Amino acid sequence: MTAPATVVPAVTSPVTAGTAVRTQGLTKRFRSGQVAVDGIDLLVPRGAVYGFLGPNGSGKTTTIRMILGLVRPTSGQAWLLDSPNPADVLPRVGALVEGPGFHPYLTGRANLARLDAADQTSDARTADRRASEALERVGLLAAEGKPYRQYSLGMKQRLGLAAALLRRRDLLVLDEPTNGLDPQGTREVRLLIRELAQAGTTVLVSSHLLGEIEQVCTHIGIMSRGRLLLQGPRDVIDSRGVARVAVTVAPGHVATAAGVLRVLGLDVSIEELTLGAELGTLAPARIPEALVHAGVDVTGFEVRRPSLEQVFVELTGEGFDVAR
Repeated sequence: MTAPATVVPAVTSPVTAGTAVRTQGLTKRFRSGQVAVDGIDLLVPRGAVYGFLGPNGSGKTTTIRMILGLVRPTSGQAWLLDSPNPADVLPRVGALVEGPGFHPYLTGRANLARLDAADQTSDARTADRRASEALERVGLLAAEGKPYRQYSLGMKQRLGLAAALLRRRDLLVLDEPTNGLDPQGTREVRLLIRELAQAGTTVLVSSHLLGEIEQVCTHIGIMSRGRLLLQGPRDVIDSRGVARVAVTVAPGHVATAAGVLRVLGLDVSIEELTLGAELGTLAPARIPEALVHAGVDVTGFEVRRPSLEQVFVELTGEGFDVAR
């Protein structure tokens, strides 16, 4: 049986004060009685790259749709860029939710032009330049004249990203942005997210591919079965769980090393020349210091903390897609 999870409160980003997304008791219950989102308190600090993680069906997309005002919550409240009314701030928000949808017989550029023209806050004088820049950023400039219906799944996903990047956004919300992309496209999206964050855009990226999120996020939120089980800064989440130490010593030094570790209060396991133990509250630096002082020839020393995948499994008892 999985132990009840404790939500780690998210903290304000050390770089930028305030929140880009905040919810309180946000809940969505469908007519069938299914609870898709169960009273979550999401907090995305401004300036963060927030990885919204969870298996397919965990409630991530429904949460995003409520935040953006696309779905009305059953109860609870959401604030987007400090506004309780998403319509007031949507021009400052770029979003790609549940895959892009465009006119099939228009070209990629023409589809962007239609979207841009519908935005009353955009500057028509710079529309062509902004479309070109957006297409170039996602690698579609060479295919701008091709009808959308001829685009591959990955190209459609890229065009959706281009639409979200037609102008500078304070917040970018990406739901499964690497869906349909090849490894090179996936790497490009990671680089794009980093560039946007460095330029001051807050990014909320939802994914069931943990390996992709691990590489870019400063903050993490983990969803499972409609509940937000854990959220907070990446370093706080990385420090969860029991850390273990692994020490490798030269032949003939194992017994002495084991004795030193036991004196330090550690319960030691031995596998050939490697000794392992749960670190507990002991400062890691004390271990090699004590071993060297005892004359042990240390050839390797490593502190191993639970991976994000292990944290997820510990919380939910479920597996996770860690690679495409």
